[in-house]
Amino acid sequence: MTLAQRVGQLFMVGSPATSASPATLDAVSRLHVGNVMLTGRSRAGTAVPARTARVLRAATAGGVGMFVATDQEGGQVQVLSGPGLSTLPGALSQGGMAPARLQAVAAGWGRQLRAAGVNLDLAPVLDVVPGVAAARTNPPIGALGREYGYTPATVTSHGLAFAAGMRSAGVAVAAKHFPGLGRVHENTDTAASVTDRVTTRHDPFLAPFAAAVRAGAPFVMVSTATYTRVDPTRPAAFSPTVIGGMLRHDLGFGGVVISDDLANARQVSAWAPGARAVGFLAAGGDMVLVVDASPVAAMQRAVLGRAGADPAFRAKVDAAALRVLRAKAAAHLLP
Repeated sequence: MTLAQRVGQLFMVGSPATSASPATLDAVSRLHVGNVMLTGRSRAGTAVPARTARVLRAATAGGVGMFVATDQEGGQVQVLSGPGLSTLPGALSQGGMAPARLQAVAAGWGRQLRAAGVNLDLAPVLDVVPGVAAARTNPPIGALGREYGYTPATVTSHGLAFAAGMRSAGVAVAAKHFPGLGRVHENTDTAASVTDRVTTRHDPFLAPFAAAVRAGAPFVMVSTATYTRVDPTRPAAFSPTVIGGMLRHDLGFGGVVISDDLANARQVSAWAPGARAVGFLAAGGDMVLVVDASPVAAMQRAVLGRAGADPAFRAKVDAAALRVLRAKAAAHLLP
C-alpha cells in the first residue's frame, strides 16, 4: 500500500443508510477511505441499507474489504429498522434478560445486520451509570436508557453476551465509550467541555471494558470527554495516557482503537479538523470516525503532512494501519 492508501484505512466516514452520499463515495474512491458508517434512520428493512453498502463497497480499489458499521444498540439508538429487522429493546431491557438468552437473540440481530450489509456494530455500550437517580442527570447514556444496568457486573455480563451473539453471526463489535460516559452531565455530541471528574486510571467502573478486552473485542471506541483525574489537559481521544496507558498498557488491548465522532461533535469543535485526526493518531488511536465526509479531505492532508515530516508519527500511522488490516483479516475482508 502507498502511504495515502494506508492513511485511508484509518478513517471511517458516515453516509446516510438510505443512499450512498456522493461526498462519501468520493472519499472512498479518491481518498482511499477504507471504512464507512451507515447513519441517520432507515425504516426500509434490509434491502435499502444492503444496496447502500454495495454501492460504497464498489467504490473501493485494491481488493481490501470494508468495515460497514452502524449504531444498532436498541431502544432509542437503532439506525436500521423495517422488514427483516427486529425492533431491539433498549439496553436496560436487555439487561433484564438472562445472559444466555440475550446472546441468542443478539445472534439473530447480527444475522439481520449481515443481511443489511453491515459487518460492524458500534456496540455494546459498556458505560456504567451508578444508579437510577444518576441516570436522570446523565444525558448521553442514562437519560436514553443505553446502560445494561447500574453495576459493573451487570454491564459486563450483558454487554459481553450481546457482543458474543453479534460475533457468532459474523458481526464485529466496538465496545464503547472508553473510559466511560456514565458519570458525565452533558453530551459530547451537543456540548463542549464535557468533563468527568470522578473516573480514575484504575477505576472499578472500567471492569466491563477490561472484560471485553479479555473476551477478544476487536474494537474499542474512545470517548471525547475529558477525565480530570486521568488527563486534565485534553479529551480522552487525544490523550496518550488514556489510549496508550490505560487501554493499551493497563488493559492489554491490541485491537483497533476507534474514536467517537470527530466531525460534528461539539466537544471537539475547538480543534481544526486536521488537528483532531492528527491528535487522535498521535495519542495511539487507529480509526478516525467522522459521521459525515465534509472534514475528511482536510484530515487526510494533515495526517499525510505530519507523516511526511515526522518519522515517529509515520511509524504510528503504519502500526495503526496494520492493526486495522489485522482486524480485516480476522473478518475475512482481505483478498
